[in-house]
Amino acid sequence: MAYGLLNVFKPSGPTSHDIVAAVRRGTGERRVGHAGTLDPLADGVLILALGKATRLIEYLAAARKEYHAEITLGLTTDTYDIQGEILWTDEQTRPTPDTLEDALGAFRGTIWQKPPVYSAIKVDGKPAHRRARAGETVELAAREITIDALEVISYDYPLLEIEVACSAGTYIRSLAHDLGQALGCGAALSRLRRTASGDFRVNDAVRWDELTRAFDDHSWGRYLLPPDQGAASLPALTLDADSLSDVLHGRAIHASGPPGGLCRAYSPDGELIAILTAGPGDGVWHPHKVLADPAGPDPLTPS
Repeated sequence: MAYGLLNVFKPSGPTSHDIVAAVRRGTGERRVGHAGTLDPLADGVLILALGKATRLIEYLAAARKEYHAEITLGLTTDTYDIQGEILWTDEQTRPTPDTLEDALGAFRGTIWQKPPVYSAIKVDGKPAHRRARAGETVELAAREITIDALEVISYDYPLLEIEVACSAGTYIRSLAHDLGQALGCGAALSRLRRTASGDFRVNDAVRWDELTRAFDDHSWGRYLLPPDQGAASLPALTLDADSLSDVLHGRAIHASGPPGGLCRAYSPDGELIAILTAGPGDGVWHPHKVLADPAGPDPLTPS
């Protein structure tokens, strides 16, 4: 049984679901999930949670993301990326660097963004992209996102390279499309690399070919990361023996800890045991997600 995280460099081509399925086969662990979909076109950081670490996915998925993107100006596609059907082209409108910079300014900060119709967002239980490919008319509501940084790396029409730091839930395909509309020439995403997801960086990710070889020789456990890296943004609380027993059995505890919200709870020997949520009254904590059973925490390496 595995319990931990993998920082995988997903190659361009397979879907995030393909990667998850391959990791299930390679590790023998049924419970595997990812923390934020990457389109088949995209490569870069894909964080996978194994075993009980899947209970930490909500914290991983909510982390700030960073991307390096290439956008092709002068065309519009139905999927908002270069792999979609071209709807129209414009070879006459060629924005100047100053015009481009002025347009980018409107996308920095907190904005409303409509996700692409060809996305994994579910509409009445079915992914929007499946409905769209079946010929259905799909309407997705705009959502509030935050773009903390949006910088031009290079611009040589029709190719624009940018770096983006943004909140979870941001679609870089939508950013490319909306920028093209603002410029009046159209645009589609042509390359995308996720360079960071929270504290997980692309330079630390294991390459997919290396990981698959490690599956073959059963050495993949060396790439498994401690599960508490999945909730590193939460403050920590170390439990004494009595509190540890209470938490493992789902009971509230009284302990001096960080004020309000959520915290990570550790056993006296340093194992991540649970995520606790503050209850009414000072120093009252309730188990929110218990990651270990009363017999003790799961091992961090495969058995």
